[in-house]
Amino acid sequence: MKRCQSLAWLSRQHYAALVLAKHAQRASTDSTEATRQLMAHAVEIFERELEPHFHVEEETLLPLLTAAGETDRVRRTLDEHEELRCLISRLRTGDAASLRRFGDILEAHVRFEERELFAVAESILAPEALAILEMHDLTTGA
Repeated sequence: MKRCQSLAWLSRQHYAALVLAKHAQRASTDSTEATRQLMAHAVEIFERELEPHFHVEEETLLPLLTAAGETDRVRRTLDEHEELRCLISRLRTGDAASLRRFGDILEAHVRFEERELFAVAESILAPEALAILEMHDLTTGA
C-alpha cells in the first residue's frame, strides 16, 4: 500500500510484524525446543521493534487522531496494543498456548492499522501534523 512519506516508515515496520505473526500462528502449542525459541524470538522482536513502534504511535499519531475525533479507532488501537503486551508477558513465562493468539492479534492489528488507521490519518490530518511523525523518525532513527 502506498503511504505518504510521514507514515511510510511506520508502515514499513509492519512487514516484520506480519512475518512474526505468521510464524506464531503456525507454531505448535506444546513446549518443544522450537516453540521455546519462537517465544523467545517473539519477545525479542516485541521489545526491540514493536514496543518502540507502539510508543511512537501512542505519543504522536494517536493524539492527533483523537483531536480529529477518531476516538473509536484510537481506542481500538490502544486496546490491541495492551492485549499484545499482555500476551508477550505470558510468552515471557513460557505460556506456549498464547503464541497462536499473539500471532492472530498481531496480524489483525497490523491489517487494521494499514487498512483503516493509517488511511484515515492520511485523509484527515494536515500534512503539517503528519510531518511530526516524519521528524520523529529522523530524530530517533527508528
